[in-house]
Amino acid sequence: MPNSTTKFKLNTGAEIPAIGFGTWQDKDAQEDAVSEALKAGYRHIDTARIYGTEPAVGAAIKKSGIPRDQIFITTKLWNNSHDPADVEAAIDASLKDLGTDYLDLYLMHWPSPFARGDAVFPKGDDGKPKKGDSDYVETYKAMEKAFKGGKARAIGISNFSHSELERLLNETSVVPAAHQMELHPYLQQKSWVDFHKSKGIHITQYSPFGNQNEIYDSGKNMGKLIDDPILAEVGKKYGKTGAQTALAWGIAQGHSVIPKSKTPARIQANLGGDFELEAVDVQKLSTLDKKMRFNDPSSSWGLWDFYSDLEGKK
Repeated sequence: MPNSTTKFKLNTGAEIPAIGFGTWQDKDAQEDAVSEALKAGYRHIDTARIYGTEPAVGAAIKKSGIPRDQIFITTKLWNNSHDPADVEAAIDASLKDLGTDYLDLYLMHWPSPFARGDAVFPKGDDGKPKKGDSDYVETYKAMEKAFKGGKARAIGISNFSHSELERLLNETSVVPAAHQMELHPYLQQKSWVDFHKSKGIHITQYSPFGNQNEIYDSGKNMGKLIDDPILAEVGKKYGKTGAQTALAWGIAQGHSVIPKSKTPARIQANLGGDFELEAVDVQKLSTLDKKMRFNDPSSSWGLWDFYSDLEGKK
C-alpha cells in the first residue's frame, strides 16, 4: 500500500505527514484501528493522555514491525498535569505507554489547568472541573525542558486563543512547532491561519469533517459538512468523496489533518484525501465558510472562556 505522500516541514526541520490518524474516542477499538491504519499507509498517529489510547497506539506500532523513525507520533499533556513539577512525569508516563523513548510532537492539550492530582476531571462542589492554579506559560516552559532534553523532538499547543498564543510567544523561548485546532471548510479562520504562517507555526486540523462527530451538539440541527453539495461537486471532478475533498482542502492550506475512523474501508478511503486541488476549486471551497465552531467546552467546564477572540465564538 502507498504511504500518505504529502509532508510539511515544521520549524524544527522535521517533517510531519499531511494525513494523520486520530485516536480520540472508541478506546477499546483503537489497537485494531491503528494496526489497520499503519497497514493502509498512515505514518502519522495522533493520540493524547486523556484519550486513554496511548497503550493501544504503542501496541499497534510494536506489532506493525514498522521502524520507529518512520512513524510520527503526537500526544498531548492533560490539564491535571499542568503544574511545571508534573510535566516530566506526565511525558514519561506517555512515553512508557507508547513504548517509545521520544515523541515527535508533544502538545499542551488546552491552556486551562485542572487541579493537580490523579483525577483527570477533578470535580468542584458545583460538579464542574476544579481549576488549577498553574499558568500555561510556566507549563510550556516545563515542556521546553522536555524538548531540550530530547524526550519531545517538537512541542506545541492546542486550543489556544490569539491573545493566549501572543502571550506565549512573548514570554517563552521555543516557538511552538504546531498548533492543533478545530478547522474545516465551515470554520476557515483565514486571518488566524495567516498569523500562524507569519510565525512559522504549523497547523494540524482536528475534526476536519466538522460536525460529523455526534458528540458536537451544536452541529446536530444542520446538514453534515461532508454532505455539502459544493464539496460533493468539487470532489466529483477528481473522482473523490466530500470527505476526501474536505481533507484535500486542509492539505491545500499547508495543514496536516487527522481524520479518525475504526472502519477499515473508511480508514483506507481517508488516505485518498491526499490529492491536489486546483486553485479554482480551493477558491470555490472558501465560499463554504460559515464561521461555525462545533467544539467549545467553555460552558460545560465552566472555568475558562476558550476561543474568546476567534471566529466561531458564540
